[in-house]
Amino acid sequence: MAQELNNAEGITLIHPEKDASEPRSSMISASFNFINSIIGSGIIGLPYALNQAGLPFGLLLLIVVAFITDYSIILLIKGSNLSGTHSYQSLVQSTFGFPGFLVLSGLQFLYPFIAMISYNITTGDTLTKVFQRIPGVGPDHILAERHFVILLSTLAFTLPLSLYRNIEKLGKVSFLSMVLTFTILIIVIIRAATLGPQILPTENSWAFAKWNAIQAVGIMSFAFICHHNSFLIYGSLEQPTLANWSRVTHVSVASALIISAAFAVGGYTTFTGYTQGDIFENYCKNDNLATFGRFCFGLSIITTFPLECFVTREVVSNVICSRDLSKAEHVAITLLIVAVCTSVSLAFDCLGVVLELNGILCAIPLIFIIPSACFLKLSTGRWFQGENLIPSILILIGLFVMITGLIMSGLYPQDCSHGVEMFYCADANVSGTVPPV
Repeated sequence: MAQELNNAEGITLIHPEKDASEPRSSMISASFNFINSIIGSGIIGLPYALNQAGLPFGLLLLIVVAFITDYSIILLIKGSNLSGTHSYQSLVQSTFGFPGFLVLSGLQFLYPFIAMISYNITTGDTLTKVFQRIPGVGPDHILAERHFVILLSTLAFTLPLSLYRNIEKLGKVSFLSMVLTFTILIIVIIRAATLGPQILPTENSWAFAKWNAIQAVGIMSFAFICHHNSFLIYGSLEQPTLANWSRVTHVSVASALIISAAFAVGGYTTFTGYTQGDIFENYCKNDNLATFGRFCFGLSIITTFPLECFVTREVVSNVICSRDLSKAEHVAITLLIVAVCTSVSLAFDCLGVVLELNGILCAIPLIFIIPSACFLKLSTGRWFQGENLIPSILILIGLFVMITGLIMSGLYPQDCSHGVEMFYCADANVSGTVPPV
């Protein structure tokens, strides 16, 4: 029986093939599961991506990233059919040997590891403002201190949940995550209509494109990655044909694109150039609707963190130990992973940069480069010819985005504001308010 893991960002580890006697999914059910795997916590940074790229060009890039995601997911299944494999890991190992397996394992480790850091940062940013709505909890209260909140949530919730050995005990969160995501989307749209008109747009708010567009691609890729989950959902279909899989992929990615675009536009048009990496940092502390949204997102993050920890621990188990971990090893590795993530999140608090780096360093290779490289390796014919043309172009685009994105992240680091009330929150009526000089 397959052991599986789905998280909000789409990471899945697949082991032996699924038992044929297990229930199969209809195309509708498979599409719903796939949408769940795409729409996750990465959506919270999409308004910030539009702030970096410019609204029109950012939406265009979001469509392009969605198209590449759709194409590369189908490319993975084509590659697995050519190689006779049934998982991302086995596909890469069959095409590029053990070195390829190590590279993929490294990316599989880094992606959820960095995601856990971003979750802790978000928890600290989000729940401190939720707690400040409690009577008697002011800005100087210990519950308003992000370091304390991160430590508290880690010790009380994420660490105990991460210590579970059986992932099935954590598996019933996808529906809850979807409900919470839709709730947050509705809140963002409502505030775009009610708060947005009261905040003067920044200069060049509606510019077609901005110089930081490459960095935005990293955030978008982080939000859309779902490739590891594709093998599990493909294998669960009642009729797992390439034609059926293509339909499921098209419907799922298109639906995720619509939801993501609505969230990104709603968030960006509300705050324009003031939009931050965590969109909830932009809302005022006394905004009860936004506070409820913060609570929903904080709950979603806390339930997602242990799933990410399961992935990183599983990679360590497969690569280093090559066997199931003993109870003592399980506890020790879990404590080490959680401790390092917590330490980094306490020292570094800029969510936008974390999303950028995770997208550039991990998501781009997993979406653009590796699926295309595997297909080209297995396919007959020359690069840049016939069906090999698009995979060849995607490799070049992926390398360009990685290199350029890293350079721009270093040259143009993003400023962050944590726990600081935005200037437009000072007055009850902020229409006509201008930024302080």
